[in-house]
Amino acid sequence: MCEHHVTEPPRPLGRRTALGLLGASLATALVACADPVGPSTAPPQAPGPAVPAVSGPAVSGPAVSDPAASARPGRLRLPLLPDDGPTRRPRAPVIRDFTLPPVQNGLAPVLTKIETKQPVVFLTIDDGVAKSPEMIRLMAAYDYPASMFLTRNFVKDNPDFFKPFAAQGSLVENHTLSHNINMVTQMGYQQQLAEITGMQDYAQRVFGRRPALFRPPGGAYSISMRQAAAAAGIKAIVTWEAKANAGRMDYQYGNTLRPGDIVLMHFRPEFAADLAAFRAAQLAAGLEVVLLEDFLGVV
Repeated sequence: MCEHHVTEPPRPLGRRTALGLLGASLATALVACADPVGPSTAPPQAPGPAVPAVSGPAVSGPAVSDPAASARPGRLRLPLLPDDGPTRRPRAPVIRDFTLPPVQNGLAPVLTKIETKQPVVFLTIDDGVAKSPEMIRLMAAYDYPASMFLTRNFVKDNPDFFKPFAAQGSLVENHTLSHNINMVTQMGYQQQLAEITGMQDYAQRVFGRRPALFRPPGGAYSISMRQAAAAAGIKAIVTWEAKANAGRMDYQYGNTLRPGDIVLMHFRPEFAADLAAFRAAQLAAGLEVVLLEDFLGVV
């Protein structure tokens, strides 16, 4: 027990003065007895370019660590389910070594993988069918920015669900109005244009930003679709070569994530298992999750 000795004054004191000295003495004693290492609160950080920092303090939250992160020396230990809302750590500036091809001859370019020497990977999440608070907590815990390719018919029942993701640094992109996976074969140019433009207008009205990227339902595209996308103001059609699905990673090439990979996920009931599979693959490959739009310069 820490003790504090108060020296008796040489002459009698008034009651108020004595009480003031006693209070000051007790405060000093408490400070002396306190644990010199206590919690600190960092000042709020202004949102920066959406590139995850490679080092820094762990996000405050419950004492539940991420085993995937702790398995790699020097990596951040992040809580799985913070209970204090989305937290954004300061992000390093984007280092771009890829230039988005322009629309040429009325055709939007198609991106399947980003050719880069930077140790980065891009997370994209589709549809918007399932909506769970756990999804928000997990994305906040990992501090992952994602390109969310949403379909109006899947999100219109609760569009506000997706706003916390946007507040953390993710962006809403275009995945059509109705998600017709046969639109390449069943729809002509005008119908495809209506599907894409309709989602452009909906995203602008509901989420406050007009999408720059488009993902075809099912991934199939055609010349007509590239024309329709360009006419709707889309900068690029985005597909993928790796995906997190049913709690595992599937690759079109190789068996690991590579720099510049665009990873497909979905807002599905198995979201947590899919995100865990992606997390393990991302850490094993030594890659940082970067917002695709930041890297392309189309935020």
